Amino acid sequence: MSAAASALVPAAVTAAGTGSGDAANVGEPWLNIAIFGGFVAITLVIVLRASRNNRSAADYYAAGRSFTGGQNGTAIAGDYLSAASFLGIVGAIAINGYDGFLYSVGFLVAWLVALLLVAELLRNTGKFTMADVLSFRLAQRPVRMAAATGTLAVCFFYLLAQMAGAGGLVSLLLGINDRLGQSLVISIVGALMIVYVLIGGMKGTTWVQIIKACLLIAGAGVMTVWVLALNGFNLSELFARAAEAGGAELLAPGNQYGVSEASRLDFVSLALALVLGTAGLPHVLMRFYTVPTAKEARRSVVWAIWLIGVFYLFTLVLGYGAAWLIPREQILSSPGGVNSAAPILAFELGGPVLLGIIAAVAFATILAVVAGLTITAAASFAHDVYANVIRRGRVDPDGEVRVARITVVVIGVLAIVGGIGVQGQNVAFLVALAFAVAASANLPTILYSLYWRRFTTRGALWSMYGGLGSALVLIVFSPVVSGAETSMFPDADVAWFPLSNPGIVSIPLGFLLGILGSLSSRRAEDPALAAEMQVRSLTGHGAEKASDH
Repeated sequence: MSAAASALVPAAVTAAGTGSGDAANVGEPWLNIAIFGGFVAITLVIVLRASRNNRSAADYYAAGRSFTGGQNGTAIAGDYLSAASFLGIVGAIAINGYDGFLYSVGFLVAWLVALLLVAELLRNTGKFTMADVLSFRLAQRPVRMAAATGTLAVCFFYLLAQMAGAGGLVSLLLGINDRLGQSLVISIVGALMIVYVLIGGMKGTTWVQIIKACLLIAGAGVMTVWVLALNGFNLSELFARAAEAGGAELLAPGNQYGVSEASRLDFVSLALALVLGTAGLPHVLMRFYTVPTAKEARRSVVWAIWLIGVFYLFTLVLGYGAAWLIPREQILSSPGGVNSAAPILAFELGGPVLLGIIAAVAFATILAVVAGLTITAAASFAHDVYANVIRRGRVDPDGEVRVARITVVVIGVLAIVGGIGVQGQNVAFLVALAFAVAASANLPTILYSLYWRRFTTRGALWSMYGGLGSALVLIVFSPVVSGAETSMFPDADVAWFPLSNPGIVSIPLGFLLGILGSLSSRRAEDPALAAEMQVRSLTGHGAEKASDH
């Protein structure tokens, strides 16, 4: 670091001992716990107040369809801006520079697909879950079962990322550097998540997401202005200092995805997963049902695009700010690895108080996202599998909600166990796997159902199971799981698929199987239902009864 740059570094940097890599001394644990406790207490009060109006399945699953487009758009941003967006992307930029920012670009561009192709039509044709749309004109039971399977798989991968982020973040702030302590932290986060969803349902979860989105964007904005002020509000100066501290390769493409032919293919695969995955994410799709009309659903997406876009510009500054102020070795050796760059940067800028506030916001971020994921997975199992497959529609709403609450507990336990297993993985990378599964298993059937009258039940089943199965198989036998130092199981080696993201194979395969399955079907689906679905998707006529068939 140059002398001029050193003079601008806040005093907290010296106190932290930036070169030491001693993560246990970052911040004041008692202060962090106090701020955490305050955030948790406030959000629990909000959830309790919101839960008073949960009188029906529509209240529990879709918040009574009572939110405006602006409110829902803010909640979507709160749902979408997860630990991957804040912790993972800032860390990825700090370590890999330009290539790390590609995550932000992909996550944002993906919303154009959701806005132009999915949001309004989905709101018109569904009721509570993605399966309501897919099963409208296809065979109810097999399609709902397949859709629920895909939903649970995507939610599980997403939950793994949030749990990994929570474990690394809280362990960093409390000075916990052993695996047992981090496992305990993940267990506590999972327990809080279960409480939120059991009590508040979608309405409580939505309000937590709205508050969390405002706090996260405001907190990231304060840190961004602070970093820019240290560089005279000159972005080029920041880039130059980051390159001087972390290496000139931070400013050039190819630091992560250009070192080999396989890495270039991995980038294409990642790009496909990120751009196409959002429109197939069940917890994002479910948010379109919390507004009263399709117009508000479209307005929600526009609001979300603006908020998310501004935030991702912040991550560019924060990532290069972390590369400038924090030695690479300190980031990599801290609890949570690359995910610790953002909270350590907060400490470097404003000391223990700013660290505590930013970390508490990030913690609230994780809680809000995991709550949204959990209620989506629970709704899918209770509404699609239990109510419509097992009970064939002969179940009262109270019984359905009761099963959903039991499912919340089961999913929470599974998320805790899985989160313990993926400690240390980059959360942005883990989320990219969830996007790949969503784009492979869910998006083809959604688009074909909405736009292709010839689409059949066989096509839907082939597409969903084929896309999901191929994505999961390729992930299991990829360097993500084994065969590399950064794998989940570094001591094992069963990897034969060379890429870390399966999207380049599994996404086209999901689309292709949908076509082949439909064209090979001997019997076409009811053309009257196909025509009715088209009218309903475009006009919204009868939208509230879209899942009654």
